[in-house]
Amino acid sequence: MTHIAMVRGEPMTEFPSDLYIPPDALEVFFETFQGPLDLLLYLIRKANIDILDIPMAKLTTQYMEYVERTRNRNLELAAEYLVMAAMLMEIKSRMLLPKPKAMEAHEEDPRAELVRRLLEYEQIKQAALRIDYLPQLGRDFQAVGVFLESDLADILPQVNIADLEQAWRQLLAKAKLTQHHRVTRDELSVREYMSIILRRLGGRAFTEFSTLFEVGSGVEVLIVNFLAVLELVRESLIEVTQSEPFAPIYVKISNA
Repeated sequence: MTHIAMVRGEPMTEFPSDLYIPPDALEVFFETFQGPLDLLLYLIRKANIDILDIPMAKLTTQYMEYVERTRNRNLELAAEYLVMAAMLMEIKSRMLLPKPKAMEAHEEDPRAELVRRLLEYEQIKQAALRIDYLPQLGRDFQAVGVFLESDLADILPQVNIADLEQAWRQLLAKAKLTQHHRVTRDELSVREYMSIILRRLGGRAFTEFSTLFEVGSGVEVLIVNFLAVLELVRESLIEVTQSEPFAPIYVKISNA
């Protein structure tokens, strides 16, 4: 005897009598659109219509046919298309109404705003497709790490950002314990502290990260000092490294 499925380790030989399958449980969509402009652009390109000279009567009819089908299936989805339908009907009616000859030379084409929006949307859609074709991490390729046994001076391991942040927070905590309430006005220069850090690192292979900061000098000085370290890293003047996650962080002058 053949069974339909296994339920909790027991074979099921027939469908349950109380099984209910909603009518819309399985739907197949051959054409899906991202919105009213996407639908309009599809209809125009499918009919090979000049976007600068849109036949509004034919386009509005095809658009409303799709909206009616969608409304019967999903009223909430069709609601966002109704605003565009009203706009199409307005443009169609304005083009059908007779105009005095004096106004024809000065009145803008009722389709101009719609054409502008369609052209902008098409440009955005094409740009999105070009971006989507670019190789993406996790979709087209996977990141691979390679361990190389080498001297630390040749290849420096990358610093864990979380560990760098934790080291900075520890320095701030120490500074708050030793700070004094003094009302002063100091002009602190990041460039000046960059020079001080470079002088401290001169002639040394590696210096521990925390020794670059004077905790007793206050939070303001610590912040400027930390900004100076980040600026030196950005300009590739110093290198920040650690042997492994949660290990001490060291700084040295870049060899580049």
